[in-house]
Amino acid sequence: MTRSWTRWARAAAVGVVSLTLVAACSGRSGTGSDGGGQVTLKINFWGDFGLQDLKARYEADHPNIKIQLNSGEYNAQHEDLQKKLVAGSGAADIAAIDEGFMVQFRSQSDKFVNLLDKGAGSYESKYLPWKWKQSLSADGKTQIGLGTDVGGLAMCYRTDLFAAAGLPTDRDQVSALWPTWDSFIQVGQDYTGRTKKKFLDSGTNLFNPILGQQPVGFYDEQEQLQMEQGPKVAFDYTIRAVQAGLSANLASFQADWDKGFTAGSFAVLACPAWMLGHIKDTAPGTQGKWDIAAVPGGGGNWGGSFLTIPKQSRHVDEAYQLLEWLIQPEQQIEIFKKVGNLPSQPALYADPAIAEFKNPFFHDAPVGQIFPKMAQGLTPQYLGRKNGPTRVAVENVINRVQNGTLKPDAAWAEAVKEAEKARTS
Repeated sequence: MTRSWTRWARAAAVGVVSLTLVAACSGRSGTGSDGGGQVTLKINFWGDFGLQDLKARYEADHPNIKIQLNSGEYNAQHEDLQKKLVAGSGAADIAAIDEGFMVQFRSQSDKFVNLLDKGAGSYESKYLPWKWKQSLSADGKTQIGLGTDVGGLAMCYRTDLFAAAGLPTDRDQVSALWPTWDSFIQVGQDYTGRTKKKFLDSGTNLFNPILGQQPVGFYDEQEQLQMEQGPKVAFDYTIRAVQAGLSANLASFQADWDKGFTAGSFAVLACPAWMLGHIKDTAPGTQGKWDIAAVPGGGGNWGGSFLTIPKQSRHVDEAYQLLEWLIQPEQQIEIFKKVGNLPSQPALYADPAIAEFKNPFFHDAPVGQIFPKMAQGLTPQYLGRKNGPTRVAVENVINRVQNGTLKPDAAWAEAVKEAEKARTS
């Protein structure tokens, strides 16, 4: 559910690429340890999937089950899963995978439980068709995951900071300020000129939503690198914004970035549905100061995850029972209302619990209308087996420009070079 930044960003440290394994990820999964038939199920994920309250409820209803939640860094969790699959042991009972890494893992479908064998085929009609297909093997015979959420794109902004800068604060008026990314950059220049403060949190968090709107991302379906397609469009806009002084250059999901939500270090950031929960958790004292406007360029997707069961699990049946419970409407609606993650099952969008939900933290923004509308109109990109490493490589180049260690006029050639290295690694 969650980068995805695809929610890859959601718990990624943008620009701080760490392939160091999270210590808590080590060890064997499913270690029933208390006797008396008790089973421990480990779930590996990143960020906030809204699982803490659900864990307590599930354990209360299933006394023989103990759930171990292991939230780690975005890139490290995917790298750890890959290493455990190669090693043949140690993977979690349930492993979350972001859409940005899904092609990589579904090409290893023999290492995952085929959820079709567990009866998951009955859920196909409930999912957005493209979401179901994303985790399906190329031959259509193996479904390795069930989708949790989809991204959908909007822009979150601080109404108090906009007011102080003499900008409109009404969400429709703000949306009208930036129908295009060119106009968005102009608004940012107006803001920084009036306030002498930064407009954006980070250049990388501008790059990713723009890239997500393009017809072609890093790779085509033949796995050929396509840097001159969507990546070039997104990169050029990002470097323009950085050169204009709009970026606060804060690495996502790091302490300074979190502080920035409270300190007013930036006034606007791209908001996939899953971002809402992080803002609320990180800056509770800013309730009512945030609102949600349309994203420039119209629509797009950023993130969205799946839950899978590696074949290494010692407790496949219990893991599937839990996974199946987590994707039921009651749990999906609770997660949406708590942390903002938009379900992958479009029938739920008509449920009054979602359709009529207005988020009080975000000035009663009608999130139950905003994000489903985005999700239903999506035509997601093909992301490629090396999408995750390639994205990180290009983000690192952007951060070098932000940090002043790479000149803007040399940045694109460097991005192409680093992307090619990622492709062939």
